[in-house]
Amino acid sequence: MDLSAINPVLLVASLMVAATPLLLAAIGELVVEKAGVLNLGVEGMMIIGAICGFAIAVETTSPALGILAAMLGGAVLSLLFAFLTQVALANQVASGLALTLFGLGLSALLGQSYVGIKPPAMAKLNIPVLSDLPIVGPILFSHDPVLYIGLAIIAATWAVLKFTRAGLILRAVGENHEAAHALGYNVVRVRILAILFGGACAGLGGAYISLIRVPQWTEGMTAGVGWIALALVVFASWKPWRVLLGAYLFGGLTVLQLNLQAAGIPIPVEYLAMSPYLITILVLVIMSADKSGAPASLGRIFHASQ
Repeated sequence: MDLSAINPVLLVASLMVAATPLLLAAIGELVVEKAGVLNLGVEGMMIIGAICGFAIAVETTSPALGILAAMLGGAVLSLLFAFLTQVALANQVASGLALTLFGLGLSALLGQSYVGIKPPAMAKLNIPVLSDLPIVGPILFSHDPVLYIGLAIIAATWAVLKFTRAGLILRAVGENHEAAHALGYNVVRVRILAILFGGACAGLGGAYISLIRVPQWTEGMTAGVGWIALALVVFASWKPWRVLLGAYLFGGLTVLQLNLQAAGIPIPVEYLAMSPYLITILVLVIMSADKSGAPASLGRIFHASQ
């Protein structure tokens, strides 16, 4: 066992990369749940985003177009969920689970011809002077653009929810959709827009995995990140900045267990690999006693005739 082989600077920089897909998926789901909708299809939207982004990036040799295609793919799949739950008034839990199963199956079909292909690389931002700073430079100023976009989305979501009329309407719909409807707000439209935003964020998170974090296509490569994102929203008590904290916590655990494996720590690899998920479950059990942050109308079907 050689713990000196673990570089703390690279560890923290890798933590930020590992946390980004989780952060993107979770902030999208947070907005959806703030509107009173429970979408369990995050995993399915992420994997569709991963294959759509990968395929378009390979075919066009443009990672930027791949990122846009991933967001579009996730949003289109979320439209199916929106139709089922907001128009057909289907059960949200069942529809979300069906969406995940559908996404996993469709991505496996679409990705058959892309196994073993390397996508075009996403260039990293190189900020003059700042990127060359010792310690701080590699950690904060030497990443890809999507990582910074994720941080900007967190900040923008917090600002919109807290300070804008649109955020107030969204929260009103999530807290009491009947009262919001009585005030003249279009509950269904607000919720569909929130679902589309969540789908685009999930698709972007999936593309981050297939194009940047693990630049290749493998069936089922999201490996449960969508489910962790759902748990993270609860952990964060539906607050954007806590999503950032939780994503970095989980990302840190994931990177740390990989580094411990490389350092040869005498613990079975299987235990190290499951540790981030076990800790996530433990945190959720502890946090489940406090449900004060949950939107009051979460998961409830809205009937316009009410």
